[in-house]
Amino acid sequence: MTILIDPPSVPWRGRLWSHLASDTSYAELHDFAAAMGIPERGFDGDHYDVPAEHWDALVAAGAVPTRSRDLVAALHAAGLRRRKRRRLDAS
Repeated sequence: MTILIDPPSVPWRGRLWSHLASDTSYAELHDFAAAMGIPERGFDGDHYDVPAEHWDALVAAGAVPTRSRDLVAALHAAGLRRRKRRRLDAS
């Protein structure tokens, strides 16, 4: 049972973002996120998006730093990976 976090490397809205995920269950992930004050709106299907300024606190609380590809591999191995739906062009 591990909470994983990748380096803040995804730019969005003028900030860099990390992904926070569990290698075990969504329940474990939601519990950790709630305990850390991460809003539910940050959940993106199989992970939470968290801004770079929270990275140190999440690691101090027990999230294990890992490479992005290893985080995705852990989600796949646990059967927790959910692919985003493609948007259909309305044209």
